[in-house]
Amino acid sequence: MLRTLSLILLLAVSGLAQKPTFTVGWSVYAGWTPYYYMNKAGILRKWADKYGIAIKVQRFDYAPSLDAFVARNIDACTMTNMEALDMPAASGVPTTVILIGDYSNGNDALMVRNGLQMKDLAGKKMLLVEKTVSEYLFDRAMTLGGLRDQIKRVRMINTSDSDIATAFLSDSSASAVVTWKPMVSQIAKQKGISSLFNSSQIPGEILDLTVVRTDILNRPDGSGQKLAKALSGAWFELLAQMQATGPAADKVLAGIAEGSQDTLASYKEQLSTTKMFYTPQSAVEFGGSPDLKQKMALVRQFCFAHGLLGANTKAVDDVAVRYPDNSIQGKADRVRLFFDLSYMQMATQGKL
Repeated sequence: MLRTLSLILLLAVSGLAQKPTFTVGWSVYAGWTPYYYMNKAGILRKWADKYGIAIKVQRFDYAPSLDAFVARNIDACTMTNMEALDMPAASGVPTTVILIGDYSNGNDALMVRNGLQMKDLAGKKMLLVEKTVSEYLFDRAMTLGGLRDQIKRVRMINTSDSDIATAFLSDSSASAVVTWKPMVSQIAKQKGISSLFNSSQIPGEILDLTVVRTDILNRPDGSGQKLAKALSGAWFELLAQMQATGPAADKVLAGIAEGSQDTLASYKEQLSTTKMFYTPQSAVEFGGSPDLKQKMALVRQFCFAHGLLGANTKAVDDVAVRYPDNSIQGKADRVRLFFDLSYMQMATQGKL
């Protein structure tokens, strides 16, 4: 009898040890901090259990999260459309978008001291996280302002997102900063700071995504697809709670804000400039729209023009994107970034 029980226990422990385990990386941003709460509140575990997998959640500074994803140290990650293209895709790590969470609608901003204008920035010191959408936002601001020829004359100083607010506020020699909320909100509270340009002026161009390495998604045992389903189920369960009203919703939002050491009021302010796709249907509609291709075409050209697609990339089409309708921007044999709406569609149909 004891031997039988021991055998049963051994088999149970063995089964747990063999449960496929995945790690999701996230960094502080209104549209990504929900992963903190999904993990803490047990929503992610509930969905992982449903699919017989385990999901770990790990917080990073933004650039290190991208590095970890490219190095295959994590399996899924929150990132923008631009970074999905110019980091993993350009590094030869095929990447699949499974969730289109939101687009920045004022969260990202170019801010200056002492009433400077964009025409005054040549030769000035500007802090930002290089090779990210901050650089893209600045390029778009200058281009739309007719000042594209002055971009290279600005002294860009690479600064981590966790340090950038303190670094800018404590360094009066820095004339400008490009960053995102909540850092934008922290900086804006100081006297003498003004915003010259923000992402609401380029709606839909800075998308906030959850991506999975394509090789993980295509695992023969199907565990990668279980990961995508679990993440999608957990994501839209939480977004439904966030979209509600009253004390219950405020409790959820306060729990999310805790992940970035924010207050409820601060997090609500960040959400006011974030175009969240609260329903899977709204995300699917955007992901299947011609707008997505048009916005991505701008991003692709920017990445190529700035050498972000890799030193050996001789043409913009060498790093290609496949869309849900199977159309491709770039060379068909060079697809590195995939937009997959199927998991969000399952959520719309109640099939997760």
